[in-house]
Amino acid sequence: MVFRNADLPELFHRSDAVAIARQREAVRDTRAQLLLLVLGAGFAALPGGWKLGSTFQLAHALSALAYAGVLLATFRASRRRAKSHWQLNRSAAEFIKSMCWRYSVHGTPFEGGPDHAGSEDLFLTRLEQGLAELRKVGWQDPRTADASLSSAPLVTEPMRMLRDKPFGARKETYVRDRLIEQRNWYHRRTVVSRHATTFWSVTIALLTLLALLFGILQTFSLAQSAQMAGVLSAAAAACVAWSEIRRHQPLIAAHSLVEEDLKTMHTAMETMTEEANWPAAVYETERICSPQHTDWLVRQRG
Repeated sequence: MVFRNADLPELFHRSDAVAIARQREAVRDTRAQLLLLVLGAGFAALPGGWKLGSTFQLAHALSALAYAGVLLATFRASRRRAKSHWQLNRSAAEFIKSMCWRYSVHGTPFEGGPDHAGSEDLFLTRLEQGLAELRKVGWQDPRTADASLSSAPLVTEPMRMLRDKPFGARKETYVRDRLIEQRNWYHRRTVVSRHATTFWSVTIALLTLLALLFGILQTFSLAQSAQMAGVLSAAAAACVAWSEIRRHQPLIAAHSLVEEDLKTMHTAMETMTEEANWPAAVYETERICSPQHTDWLVRQRG
């Protein structure tokens, strides 16, 4: 049996879609703020100021507009709180996904028993308890604004089908469609973060070297380059800020550790895990995959 994200309940898909949209908005706002700061410094450094008439300087006017744009973007970001909503909806989506997998393959605390009603009641209770905790810290439950979503089932038919499968089929499906899939995802993210770290490190180094060059020229009065050095410094600082916001370096270490832990769990499941200790193995795998575990690793490595 194949079990994919499409087989998860609609509440997962809605939370996942909101998380993606909010992430893009948060990244876009931050990128705009940094870019406008660099543009403001660049326009202010232009020689002559593009004077129009006797007093008006177009370059400085554009610089002022860029700084005003930074203030507007900051105000908009503080009002919409895209980053907070992104993280809350991502936590909700991953929590729903993890609980659905645990229920479908008999992971703790949903192990064993043919009693669908009892198992589903326990699943729904634990799921709502977790979502209630997220609502306490600001998660906006999409079911409150969408009546059709409120009536959508939280236990899908594919989840019931997988739960009815014998242990061997459940184990094979979980290892292939959950554990290996997550391992591959963390591996891809590690590669992406390494490439991004290299790119931004090289960019920051080049901008800093150019600023250093102009500073040396200014020291020996070989060029009037103080303003250009300031622009390059602002660009380098923006690159540093962007790299820190994206957390590429700590994510490399965190994702590598999670990938290694999942590799260990994969080996254990294939060689040593029997039906008696299967529920605990699933629970541990889901703990490793959780965003909270990754965030903890990022904080330790940061």
